[in-house]
Amino acid sequence: MSAAVPRLELAFRIRVDMGDRQRFGMTPRGAVRGFTGAGGGIIEGPKLQGRVVPGSGGDYPLFRPDGTVEFNAHYLLQASDGTMIYLHNIGYRHASPEVNERMRLNEAVDSSQYYFRITPKFDAPVGPHDWLTRTIFVGSADRREDHSVFDYYEVL
Repeated sequence: MSAAVPRLELAFRIRVDMGDRQRFGMTPRGAVRGFTGAGGGIIEGPKLQGRVVPGSGGDYPLFRPDGTVEFNAHYLLQASDGTMIYLHNIGYRHASPEVNERMRLNEAVDSSQYYFRITPKFDAPVGPHDWLTRTIFVGSADRREDHSVFDYYEVL
């Protein structure tokens, strides 16, 4: 007998309004560090609704020499019932050199032209949203000029 094959179900979507995208120069590891603040946003979906708390954190991407971007984001969510939820998102984005350059210039690029996947972890107080702390999620992302959209799928 084998284990059940996991399946995915859309749990919610988060639109994060981004601040200025910054890059700080080459690190000793041969990559460029960046920062983008989370300026707010909305959460919509069948299992969670609410908002991104403005100014509560941001993303600290690492731009690797191979063209891959490693994401490491931390910020707060507030569910529609007022519950505060901590989100830690890690992930990868990669594309052709031409698409990466267009993104660096903050041009609009269709999400079909790049790979952008994330794995979030949540920390929520005991109560109606603590299911987030014991559930595995995977996500996909769509980077826009002034915001990003993240679709979070519960692994069932």
